Amino acid sequence: MTGSPRVLVVEDEAEVARLYAEWLADDYDVETVSDGRAALTAVSDAVDVVLLDRRMPRLGGDETLERIRSRGYNVRVAMVTAVDPELDVVGLPFDTYLTKPVSQASLRTAVETLVELATYDEAVREAFALAEKRAVLTAANHKTELVDDDRFRQLESSLSEAQAAAVDSLGEMDHETATTALSGLSAAVEARHGTSSR
Repeated sequence: MTGSPRVLVVEDEAEVARLYAEWLADDYDVETVSDGRAALTAVSDAVDVVLLDRRMPRLGGDETLERIRSRGYNVRVAMVTAVDPELDVVGLPFDTYLTKPVSQASLRTAVETLVELATYDEAVREAFALAEKRAVLTAANHKTELVDDDRFRQLESSLSEAQAAAVDSLGEMDHETATTALSGLSAAVEARHGTSSR
């Protein structure tokens, strides 16, 4: 990656988009667009992070995300939305989920984590994304409701498998470095959502 990491903000409220851009401008090359169709035109292999609203006119965030992934862009995506996470998020291929209103510190931390995440291989990114889904669902829902749902049980099973694969993929590192890398990413998830992976 050359120069500052590139962040694409996809947000239909112009004032919110402008605010996010201001918060990130010191360290990132930021572009803003107001809907999913414009996002699909603006996204490219040069974009490192997409901040994506879920509810937008013309083309919503969920479909925009699916199209970004189907086009093969290897970009990290944060859903930044007023929509509280429900179990439908299990099937969405995002990396992190922030519920509005979002503070400057939360937004910057999420972007920093996603830029770091891009330096890891797909196995680590998958483990992180699944841990993120588990954390956002646990923070937003009663645990007893979740454990009775097949989607959540499958998520937890997939997370265990992904974490094992991530450890294997980091096998070229010494064990202490690999453990520190995964622990650091897990701590970032838990800190943002006030949850524990246990």
